[in-house]
Amino acid sequence: MFSHKKFLLGIGLSMALVFPVLADQHQDEAILVGEESFECITDMIPVRGFYVASLTDNLSETILVANSSKGGKYPPGSIVQLIPGEAMVKRSEGTNPITHDWEFFELDVDENGTKIRKRGYSDVTNRFGGNCFGCHVQAKPQWDLVCENNHGCQSIPLTDDMIRALQLSDPRCNPPNELGEVEKKLFKSLAMY
Repeated sequence: MFSHKKFLLGIGLSMALVFPVLADQHQDEAILVGEESFECITDMIPVRGFYVASLTDNLSETILVANSSKGGKYPPGSIVQLIPGEAMVKRSEGTNPITHDWEFFELDVDENGTKIRKRGYSDVTNRFGGNCFGCHVQAKPQWDLVCENNHGCQSIPLTDDMIRALQLSDPRCNPPNELGEVEKKLFKSLAMY
């Protein structure tokens, strides 16, 4: 005999098991993100110590929010990068409300281009063992999950000089960026990267 209670319980349990998996799926069909979406970091637009770009030809609004002293909401298609091996991309509104529609990427970069190593919303862990969303969620609301020194996020274990050395040493840049002696030494000290 058919039991409505068992049927509804089955549906409920199925949804409970499936929902966490769906929460990290790449559901945004409007903005396609692939390995070709990521270029030499120093070819992007510099803003203080990080770089921005846009996948939707809305670069002016992305730059406006990035440069704002009061914060703001990045438009869909915005790319934010601090170092060549990590990126965050703003997806279409409603793609993942938990992460404010940001998708996080861990990238392998070499002179041939970019390979996406990991991508997701709340489950991507970087090479330092830190969860990307776990850090970015600490940003004060007006900063739209983008971390800087005064945005509320925990500090990362890299100095500004180390970050600059990593940015300048991006192997995708053609021609390669010139590294000074200080950057060369700092880059060698970051062999874990």
